[in-house]
Amino acid sequence: MSDLMNSVGFDLDLTLADTRAGIAAVYDEVALRTGVFIDSVAVVARLGPPLEWELANWMPAEEVPAAADVYRELYPSIAIPVTTLMPGAREAVEAVRRAGGRVAVVTGKNARDAASTVEFLGLEVDEVAGSVFGAAKGPALAAFGAAAYVGDHVADIDAARAGGVVSVAVATGVYPAGELRDHGADVILGDLTEFVEWFDGWRTPAALV
Repeated sequence: MSDLMNSVGFDLDLTLADTRAGIAAVYDEVALRTGVFIDSVAVVARLGPPLEWELANWMPAEEVPAAADVYRELYPSIAIPVTTLMPGAREAVEAVRRAGGRVAVVTGKNARDAASTVEFLGLEVDEVAGSVFGAAKGPALAAFGAAAYVGDHVADIDAARAGGVVSVAVATGVYPAGELRDHGADVILGDLTEFVEWFDGWRTPAALV
């Protein structure tokens, strides 16, 4: 199998990185600074969509851009230091690289904070594409040459479809395995600790063709 066919894209939040505590802390601080009530527990229970979409649940549309600026100003100092790896994340990335593949992170998080998060976690990736969600991730996956995309959200299944790649869903986010399956994922994993076995088995038959 070629290096290109071994290349994999990964979502970031709740796929590679457990960002829940940090995101909740940033939202709590945004609420304090803006005087707007934000239930950070509710926010982290539905992670995935863009920041502006979430903020629109809590404040008038005209206030969202300024609040988003505050959020992004605070994120590096508050959220990144308390971010941790999801189980199996490092091993998943290393398995792709060991097979000669390239790794991309394609995420709704802005590219600056996504790259800083990846660096903080010590993950070796080749490309980070940020501020894309759902099917809008498709062009980034296609341009990178990914053969599969791994994510925890039903919108990540849409992303894989849009990019013409295999959809690998991990049930580590807000959607259980059944909902991910019903949405059309090609592969369902409980978490990334199951990725290496799947990846090695998936690429081996194609390598023998």
